[in-house]
Amino acid sequence: MQPERAQQKPPSVTRAAAGATVCAALVLTVVAPSALAQDSGHAVGGERLGRPAVQVAPLAGAPALPSGLTGRSWLIADAATGEVLAARDPHLPLPPASTLKMLFADTVLPKFDRALEHKVTTAELADLGVGSSLVGVKEDLPYRVEDLWRGVFLSSGNDAVHVLSHMNGGIQRTVTEMQERARALQAGDTKVLSPDGYDMDGQVSSAYDLTLFARAGLRNADFRSYCATRTARFPGGLDKLTGRRTSFDIANTDRLLGKYPGLIGVKNGYTTNAGATFTGAAERGGRTLLVTVMHPESQGKVYDEAASLLDWGFAATGKVQPVGRLVDEAPSPTSEAEAAEQLPPWSRPPLPAGPGTGSGLVPAAWTVAVLGTAVAVWATAHVVARRRRTATAPAHGRGGASGIGGRGRRHLARRARVLLRTARTRGPRAPR
Repeated sequence: MQPERAQQKPPSVTRAAAGATVCAALVLTVVAPSALAQDSGHAVGGERLGRPAVQVAPLAGAPALPSGLTGRSWLIADAATGEVLAARDPHLPLPPASTLKMLFADTVLPKFDRALEHKVTTAELADLGVGSSLVGVKEDLPYRVEDLWRGVFLSSGNDAVHVLSHMNGGIQRTVTEMQERARALQAGDTKVLSPDGYDMDGQVSSAYDLTLFARAGLRNADFRSYCATRTARFPGGLDKLTGRRTSFDIANTDRLLGKYPGLIGVKNGYTTNAGATFTGAAERGGRTLLVTVMHPESQGKVYDEAASLLDWGFAATGKVQPVGRLVDEAPSPTSEAEAAEQLPPWSRPPLPAGPGTGSGLVPAAWTVAVLGTAVAVWATAHVVARRRRTATAPAHGRGGASGIGGRGRRHLARRARVLLRTARTRGPRAPR
């Protein structure tokens, strides 16, 4: 039995399909040049931040960077101005461990009143990763939201994270919202797979992104209060003799809090697979610095290296030029023009070109786009018709007759002319 030959398309069908492809490419090229240019843009925050080597630009009298830094990636920046004072490979994607809880808090914390009480269910404590850090949440007992957040910040409790995630609509919904929040903060190195930072294949962040999360979180008074808390009482279980609720002490696992002068927080993390990570904020002389260190040679060094970078940053005030910057949160698309940017390129209205308006479409470009779309539609219809004719016509059918018919071709041609006239007469519309 002979193997079946691959069905070959008639040359005319191939030419028509190719024409449609070319026209579609022409429309995309004309309408969305800025989108194409973004793919080859520089690293977020500045071109130098995309380099793997240490980046610093000292001026006269600047102190030398600390010696013996072993972190695979680190960054120190001014929290107010966003200026990055020095960095090493800050966009390198690495497992974040519990420092990812900063993004979790920045996403979920504003949603619930701190005095709200919630009774924990068994399902909310299920599926905790093996070896997870826990604060000691018990099922079938009520907890105030503020107690749960202390469990998150002080004890890095994954059990508290899971309870708050279920209050927020579930683990997956929380992960999705965290990813959306990271995107809004322009933290493009971050891939969220778990809300607590537990090791999962493919879950990564970067020193740059973690610093963005800390900067955004510290703008929330509750976030700032929780991450600065050194010790607290946490609700326990029920006493078997008295039936009354017990409590116990918890302490912040951040080893610099209370030891480094002016330290505000923010969050530490460690797992055997991910190594050590730390993001801290310290204030001195009216200036607040942010530092992130990821994956030094040993767990304890993450605090030593963060402290030495903070010392250097305060001493280098006014003596170094920034090598990049922490970007601000992306604005929400509220105006009509911004909303139009969310549409596919071929659906966007023409934008006038002029001072302060960017590289909007001029009428000529819009005309080309409309004409290209019309030709692409005609070519696609022609392909479909030829295929139908080939499949349904008998072997002795009428050669040379087009499946779409002369009448159909004339209709499409008229439609293309109408689109072209509309584009010419309509011209660019002023934004509302």
